[in-house]
Amino acid sequence: MRRLSTVYALTVLATAAATTVGATAQNAPATGEVRRVVTKLDSAGKAIVMFDNQVPLVAGRSPNGTAEMWVTTKSPAQLSFVDDLAHTKIGLQPPRNGTVFKIIDFPPISAEIEKRPPDMLQKIVGAENTPRKGHPPTHPYMHRTRSVDYAIILTGEIEMMLDDQTLKLKTGDVVVQQATNHAWINRSNAVARVAFVLLESEEP
Repeated sequence: MRRLSTVYALTVLATAAATTVGATAQNAPATGEVRRVVTKLDSAGKAIVMFDNQVPLVAGRSPNGTAEMWVTTKSPAQLSFVDDLAHTKIGLQPPRNGTVFKIIDFPPISAEIEKRPPDMLQKIVGAENTPRKGHPPTHPYMHRTRSVDYAIILTGEIEMMLDDQTLKLKTGDVVVQQATNHAWINRSNAVARVAFVLLESEEP
């Protein structure tokens, strides 16, 4: 379910989600970077900085630059004072009982992408990660996962397409997706950067 090939395919085609192996693929171009600060406790219980680094947002075969900031695989969430949990291998669906924090750069969509089959991304998500309740997708980027997704528009403008309506979102807007069909589509002339936190959910 979390095979590397599936993860790479999601990076190529998805949003949040989706979309991760391209972020660590060798020789892939970076679309930008994000300063990430991670804290921990030292042996005396003092709060210190664990990581303070620039994380590249890397595009695979798609133009969407993506990187995980942190991943947890348990609830309550585990703490790591040694390992960088951003390197946990995942797919678009967050780990069971886990969470994913990622940043994605969405460039303006191309005409070629819009000509692809409307179930393109949903097929890659896979039946095992798709909630049973929901309509068939109507756009190549449309998909749904068994998760609650928090999205924060950091820069730019982007459209969120649902089954029969489309909302235009701008910098500072936030979205809560509850296992619903959606497609992130940038129809502006500049890159839109979005932060996502995905949490595994129950079946809707």
